[in-house]
Amino acid sequence: MRLVSLALLLCALFLNVPTARATEQFAAETGKPCSACHVDPSGGGELTAAGKTFAAARLPKAEVRPAFSARSAIRFAAGYLHLLIAILWFGTILYVHLVLKPAYASGGLPRGEVRVGLLSMVVMGITGAILTHFRIPSLDVLLHTRFGVLLLVKIGIYLFMVTTALVVVTVIGPRLKAKRKAPGAIPESGDLTDDELAACDGKERRPAYFAFDGTIYDATGSRAWKDGVHMGRHQAGTDLTEALKLAPHGAEKMLGRREVGKLLSGSKRPLHERVFYLMAYLNLGAVFLIVLIISLWRWGNLS
Repeated sequence: MRLVSLALLLCALFLNVPTARATEQFAAETGKPCSACHVDPSGGGELTAAGKTFAAARLPKAEVRPAFSARSAIRFAAGYLHLLIAILWFGTILYVHLVLKPAYASGGLPRGEVRVGLLSMVVMGITGAILTHFRIPSLDVLLHTRFGVLLLVKIGIYLFMVTTALVVVTVIGPRLKAKRKAPGAIPESGDLTDDELAACDGKERRPAYFAFDGTIYDATGSRAWKDGVHMGRHQAGTDLTEALKLAPHGAEKMLGRREVGKLLSGSKRPLHERVFYLMAYLNLGAVFLIVLIISLWRWGNLS
């Protein structure tokens, strides 16, 4: 209890540090860009000579912050963690779309990736709220400054990504997994539709089939396809044409496998699977929009 009380006291002291009011509000009042007072054109951080003069004239000496304080340490830690998680989160999204392709998760999202994704969103939300508290002193700054408006757009995109992720995890994901477990006769050979191929996922003694370049191959019993998964990421029961084209080996690896038949084209995907693909590509677009907003913060002021 003493340790908890001490921690609460330290947090109260850290959060009670008075703030300097040299924010975007002053830029709006003077009509000058952030670069007039800050070395960084986007604002914040080290002041120029003009900025130091402005701060000294505008703020009482008692309110001028020291170069380093507990408040600045908390802000730095939150910013570092926010940026690190963003790199991991966005990097994963880009890797999935550009390398693995969304089809790798069409049979259900891997549990480990779901946990990492949810944890990343929580950490991003908490650190983002802390940074917003430090950077936005009032609702007026949020609504009437360039930085504030772009921040609102960024928050809206983040909430959209969180919402789509929750829908995929709670609604679409279970349906994708149920599709693989659907009962039905599994032919040993012959042409298969997408749904019939999805049932051959290598789980629970089912055969492990995969499609490549329009042909379905049998990987059942292969050590490289234990439990229907190849290299820990390629799932049997799916069309792996795009994914395997990027593999270190060539198409000659397919020659030694039994050909089951051809993959029948034209079978319409169910609604929940089409929604999954739509959300996946919308999230990819959201990543590019957030990067665009950050670029506008940093380098968008061309005046």
